[in-house]
Amino acid sequence: MAESWRTEKKRPKIKVLPWPAIPLPTVEEVYAGVDEKKKDYNLWIESAVRQEFNANKPESLFGIRVLDMTANQSIGHWCSSHFSELGAEVIMVEPIGGDPLRKLSPFGREEYMFTSRDGEKCGVKFLAEARNKLSVTLNVETEAGRNLLKAIIPQVDILIENAAPGHYDKLGIGYRQLSEINPRLIYLWVGQRGQWGPLKDQPGAMDPVAQCSMGFVHGTGAPVSFGGTPTRSGWWLCDHVGGTFAAIGTMAALYAREKFLGHGQFVECTGAEAVIRIIDYNWAWNGMDGSVRPRYGNWDLAINIYAVNPCADGQIMVGGGHDRLWFRIWRAAGKVKPALEQHICEDPKLRVVTDRLPHYQQVETYTVLVEWMKDCTRFQCETALQEEEVASGGVSFIDEVCEFPHYKYRGHVRLLDDGEYGKVLLGGSSFIGSNTPGRIKWVGRPVGKDNEDVYRGLAGLNRQELASLKKGGVI
Repeated sequence: MAESWRTEKKRPKIKVLPWPAIPLPTVEEVYAGVDEKKKDYNLWIESAVRQEFNANKPESLFGIRVLDMTANQSIGHWCSSHFSELGAEVIMVEPIGGDPLRKLSPFGREEYMFTSRDGEKCGVKFLAEARNKLSVTLNVETEAGRNLLKAIIPQVDILIENAAPGHYDKLGIGYRQLSEINPRLIYLWVGQRGQWGPLKDQPGAMDPVAQCSMGFVHGTGAPVSFGGTPTRSGWWLCDHVGGTFAAIGTMAALYAREKFLGHGQFVECTGAEAVIRIIDYNWAWNGMDGSVRPRYGNWDLAINIYAVNPCADGQIMVGGGHDRLWFRIWRAAGKVKPALEQHICEDPKLRVVTDRLPHYQQVETYTVLVEWMKDCTRFQCETALQEEEVASGGVSFIDEVCEFPHYKYRGHVRLLDDGEYGKVLLGGSSFIGSNTPGRIKWVGRPVGKDNEDVYRGLAGLNRQELASLKKGGVI
């Protein structure tokens, strides 16, 4: 009885309109009132890169074969999705029964999973990163499984794994062994803190562990004086940033192989070190006098005003990075509430950007700004600020983004009618180009869907041999 909530189907009874609920804007609507010279350039770019034309163009990584042997973490799947979007043949090598990430679903509820044609359920997060990939199963803990991997490795360009440090090497299928079979192999290991060093990865070293271990979480969230605590990113920051760096490093290794090395190499990329790279000036600041960058919530230590602020129907970001923008912000507020503009602009302690940075000056300015914004919607605030040429934008809810004309028109939020899982709303490929753009052809495959095609094609196995391997728990 206590566990019945896991299977109860209590989805909210909200009428969901088919996407898009609001039709896509037309070309005429988008460019109405735009200067003819600007419009001419816009339309030229659009004709070159519109995503609806992608299927007619070649793929930049066509002919590259990738084995993604990662499991239980998104970092490897995120990395290999960059290759699959750009046309590489990416084969997800999953453990028997499939990657455990397939089971992840909001609140653990099956009704928030997608069902394939053969009835197999899969979580949305896994499907999003399984785009354009084939699925095979392989148990590398068996000798037969390792032999099968060795049989196909001569035809592989890139192998990605995230097993415990040294585990594949112990099994005889690490870089040192596989590079003897295929010297051109690029072997990528991804994880959170690495295979070597005092903090090398241990069991359970997932994305949140990496976020906490390298300073990011300590610097994110509201300060103690605001009642805040360290806050990890709601998204899988280390997996996504680390996976992106891993893809770039592997692409570079691929280029080096083709241009001057003539052989592959071992590549390692971790989530923690990737985010260390992006929290840039923390390190130089600490090196100067031992300062630790404090948490400051949505406010900025070096710019005032530069923050997300509450308004009547949500929140809005306002950027005033220099003095001219500063006074434009208050001119926008003063059109509605002149006393607020007068109060701020006549204060001698707030006239120069560096004088506005101490904490109490920030409290003063943001408090006064919200006195104007609290009575205005995001749209009203943004309109007023943009009339003064101030960078600003409302904080959008995900359902608003789904129907936002800009992303729909550009094809980045799109509905894909997948052959296995039906209609899936997703974010499209970010690789936009006139000749070899990225694209999404399908969202994912059921577990082991491509066993026969891959193993017959790459290892020369027949159906009888495949049946024997399946019976023996190898595939």
